[in-house]
Amino acid sequence: MSLHRIFLCLVIASLAIIPVTAQSKPQYEIYAIRYATLPDFPVAELVAGADPARKLDIAMMIWLIRGNGHNVLVDSGFYHDRFFKEWHVNDFIKPSDSLKPLGLKPEDITDIIITHMHWDHADGMDLFPHARIWIQKDELQYYAGEAWQSRDTHGGIDPDDVLTLVKLNTEGHVGMVNGDAQEIIPGITCYIGGRHTYASQYVGVNTGAGTVVLASDNMYLYENLEKHVPIAATLDAVSNLRAQDRMKQLATSPGLIIPGHDPAVITKFPNVAPGIAKIQ
Repeated sequence: MSLHRIFLCLVIASLAIIPVTAQSKPQYEIYAIRYATLPDFPVAELVAGADPARKLDIAMMIWLIRGNGHNVLVDSGFYHDRFFKEWHVNDFIKPSDSLKPLGLKPEDITDIIITHMHWDHADGMDLFPHARIWIQKDELQYYAGEAWQSRDTHGGIDPDDVLTLVKLNTEGHVGMVNGDAQEIIPGITCYIGGRHTYASQYVGVNTGAGTVVLASDNMYLYENLEKHVPIAATLDAVSNLRAQDRMKQLATSPGLIIPGHDPAVITKFPNVAPGIAKIQ
């Protein structure tokens, strides 16, 4: 075979490989980290139509996505004193300290995806000094503006958390997610949620086992998914059910859809430290 023909064969072979390489995505590990408990929480405030007498010790969780040079938190928890005056909190570990068993310091967190602006998910964003904050553009704009024109449109949103986020934005630390199905980091995609807040979002992550969906409060408990019942705290129950149905399509299996406050998450998956479960 001539050198010219060998060269042509090599070029053709390399072109055949390119699409496969381009389509490959990095794979991540995911950890659920339980940093606190709210005891005796009414299940009727989590699952629409549930028995008002049912109570559950709900898990307060953040999630770590690790790999490809990134340490990404999904939500940041809470830590300011004002919340402990309003809520009975057990087993609290400061979210920035909850990473220690995984060998991480607050400075190691590269990104934080805020699924929505409720106090227990957004308050800790300033604990991680090097992190870029990702939030839906419409969520930031609404809660930094129009929501405060009425007394009834900012429930669960702490004004100081909003001010913190605005300040971080002025300092260049905020990335705005502009709509649905936005891949903000290779293999990590944000999806418009089920109207838990004005523009809540959830996260799809590529792992060795396929796509994991971190639902956060777009699905409070496994019970929401299993019974196909919307969350109790939503601006639009139909939208919430549509979001749950879509999660089933996105996740490789229903078992890889992770709810926001179900203590069963920590018992369902292998524990690598007390209160820390490796999802994949």
